Amino acid sequence: MFERLFSKQHQRKRALAKAPAGVMRDYLTAPFPSSKTPCTELEIVSLDLETTGLKPKQDSILSIGLVNIRALQIHLDTAWHRVIRVEQQIPESSAVIHQITDDHAAAGIPLEEALPQLLRQLSGKVMLAHYKSIEQNFLDAACQRLYGTPFIIPIIDTLELAQRLFAQRNHSIQPGDLRLFNLRPRYNLPHYKAHNALSDALATAELFLAMAAEMAPRPAQCRLDQFQTD
Repeated sequence: MFERLFSKQHQRKRALAKAPAGVMRDYLTAPFPSSKTPCTELEIVSLDLETTGLKPKQDSILSIGLVNIRALQIHLDTAWHRVIRVEQQIPESSAVIHQITDDHAAAGIPLEEALPQLLRQLSGKVMLAHYKSIEQNFLDAACQRLYGTPFIIPIIDTLELAQRLFAQRNHSIQPGDLRLFNLRPRYNLPHYKAHNALSDALATAELFLAMAAEMAPRPAQCRLDQFQTD
């Protein structure tokens, strides 16, 4: 009973009952996949955000990148990237990391335009992220601010999967071990430049598929609940 009450599906239905007509009602109308859904039938959106900082209530989303995984295969033709126009000045310490300057941001599109596009792509699917708190919390803050409705979605977090795998092997975790680009060499994955939202989304998708192959060697028998972390 308690599992049902706290399930994403239950949260979605509760939010849908209160959501006004428009973007969020459309998003919440599509049911989430069951936790028992076979991996070969899953649609997963690997998502990454670049932001001005780590605090959703005071910082802003600067760019959004995503790529879809279907039937445990990355579909590069779904790659999608948007730079977001922000009103605030981008801190120098932030621009050094993601290379998005005030001029780049000024040429972007408003979050009010990008968010409906993103929600349409996420509707009825599973979100994949590395360290889900960034994507979950920033999108929740944006949805609350623009639509008065929480952002709810089933999530797979490659950082949490890595923690699980380290524990299974009785490996200690050293500082930096769980960073996206420190995990990839463990699976012989190629090096990409970090902190571009689209390349980070692709890097996360590749890492997940490598982890999935280790955790569930028989794809036909694996299910969402083997990987779902939220």
